[in-house]
Amino acid sequence: MKKIRYILIATVVFLGSCTKFLDVVPDNTLKLEDIFNLKEDAYNALAKVYSYLPNDERTHVTSWMLGDEWIGRLDLNSTVSNLRAIRIMRGLQSQTSPQLGYWSGTEGGKPLYEAIRQTDIFLANIDKVKDMIDQEKADWKAQVKFLKGYFVFLLVQRYGPIVLPLTTASPESTKEELFLSRSKVEDCFDYALALMNEAIPNLAERATSNNLGQIDQLVAKSIKARVLVFRASPFFNGNQEYFGDFMDKDGQPFFSMTEDKEKWKAAIDALNEAIALCETNGLALYHYEKEPFTYDRPAFTANKDRMQKLYDLRMLVVDPWNKELIWGNSNLNYYAEGELAHSSNIRLPEGYGDGVVNTPAYSWQWMAATYQMAERYYTENGLPIDEDLTYDFNNKHEIIRTPGALDADYEHWNGYMQPGAETIKLYMNREPRFYANLGITAGYWRAHTVRINTMFYGNSHGGYNSSQHTTDFLATGIGTQKFVHPESQSGAWQRTIKFPYPIIRMADLYLMKAEALNEYSGPSQEVYSLIDRVRDRAGIPNIDAVWSDASLTKSVNKHKTKEGLRDIILQERSIEFAFEGIHFWDMLRHKRAPSSFSSPVWGWTHTGTTGSTFFVLEVKQERRFTITDCLWPIGLNEMNTNGKLIQNPGW
Repeated sequence: MKKIRYILIATVVFLGSCTKFLDVVPDNTLKLEDIFNLKEDAYNALAKVYSYLPNDERTHVTSWMLGDEWIGRLDLNSTVSNLRAIRIMRGLQSQTSPQLGYWSGTEGGKPLYEAIRQTDIFLANIDKVKDMIDQEKADWKAQVKFLKGYFVFLLVQRYGPIVLPLTTASPESTKEELFLSRSKVEDCFDYALALMNEAIPNLAERATSNNLGQIDQLVAKSIKARVLVFRASPFFNGNQEYFGDFMDKDGQPFFSMTEDKEKWKAAIDALNEAIALCETNGLALYHYEKEPFTYDRPAFTANKDRMQKLYDLRMLVVDPWNKELIWGNSNLNYYAEGELAHSSNIRLPEGYGDGVVNTPAYSWQWMAATYQMAERYYTENGLPIDEDLTYDFNNKHEIIRTPGALDADYEHWNGYMQPGAETIKLYMNREPRFYANLGITAGYWRAHTVRINTMFYGNSHGGYNSSQHTTDFLATGIGTQKFVHPESQSGAWQRTIKFPYPIIRMADLYLMKAEALNEYSGPSQEVYSLIDRVRDRAGIPNIDAVWSDASLTKSVNKHKTKEGLRDIILQERSIEFAFEGIHFWDMLRHKRAPSSFSSPVWGWTHTGTTGSTFFVLEVKQERRFTITDCLWPIGLNEMNTNGKLIQNPGW
């Protein structure tokens, strides 16, 4: 954990001592030369810039709840300051006080224009530091220049056309210099990419073990590739359907009106470069290489290959700084509660060792998976449940029992499902990611250093219990254990295991390249091979084997058309990166967000104490996401301050 603390400690020191200077005009006691006099102080300024990265690990301000994967405490529906991303998905975004407003830092958002000011201050003054060599200065400048480009991208991602920070404001700046118009989206992408390109040559190729979380060439080239994928995607590339009448003051469209296919080629080139550099430096898809936890050793003996797949997937995110992670958020608060790891972890029931039982501390037990997620994962054959001819889709809610411990059939389920337990057909014969990521009835929840037999029925392990918690329960009766380290416990911060939340990992590069190749030149063996890398790690058959088999799939050879393969790639991404904040942006990039995210969230009847009373679907929360919501509103304060701003459509 020492690696993760490094950035955090520097950030805390800086915020306590120097925030005032960088946020306001210097006074007589704190001067610019004091901050950029010695390396130690300059490092605090560097950490200050990093501190503006979004806190996507924090439950109430994360953007990872955008989309249809998560649902939280239902009694917080009317609380403005909680679960802000879900408020956006419920149609409660507002120009009066924008949720997760990154323009000026409203309602849980980071103030990214303020962040950009900090980058300009840093870049203008770092050369004044006395006890740094030129190579160090060049690396730090490159990190900050890249972050400036990344902050610009995060703004474009949410707002489309933005005001480009072409100059640094000063006390002598005129009104014309301070109040600027928004630039065209293409110019905004070009500006962000130019900053990244300028930064990359001066970055260290790979950050040292003491500096994990800082920008290096692997990070920069990978994020640059992601930016190029966004630029090439239909939302930003020829989107006349949404923004044909969204014009600047000169009557010119903010968005490009004509699709440029060559933007996909630029993305492919960048992805090739990023993948090659990452692989040269030893990065690859993650596989668990340690000893299994004691409670799983019998299952490993009986069901070795499937248990290895389960561990590959279960530990993928929570094993700190593993070889798949290209960039992770290491600016974690070690002492406070509130991470997704805490809000999604269930409480330790009685009868499981010597942990702190039934405490909400660091185990809130109320961030749940939606029912949509229970259907989204593939079958064992690597097909959607409504495509697999061998899957009993029409009877998926039928209550059954798993094979008993002594049944020959149980070997296949050993370590995945409890023996002889009540469940439903929907939960059987699914791919390993389903069991690694979700918490389900008759499955296992690995946390608190033990393996918990979860049922999620009322008054059962993981379920609603009004005598202990009237508000803290999984509203859908389906858990998310993807961010819960098996050794994390309740009660105190010292008992939790910290890990960097992934910003980008190798699987994303492979699947982005597959998408870009398909969009540029259609289906090919190269595209299939890239997808199959991820599918092989997930323990499911190759794409051509199942989609070509008329005895398995309804839509035979769907993968051989560009449109069909696009759907397959997007679903593969939605499963591989489930709950990681990727699916929402994929749907937005392909102009599918309004149609995908306006359906109600369904879930099981959480108060039910038996299968017949629990497995009854009910609407948990209404959702409404429109074309208007695809671009965040600029806050009214900003609009009133700068008369040159044009508001986003519909606000």
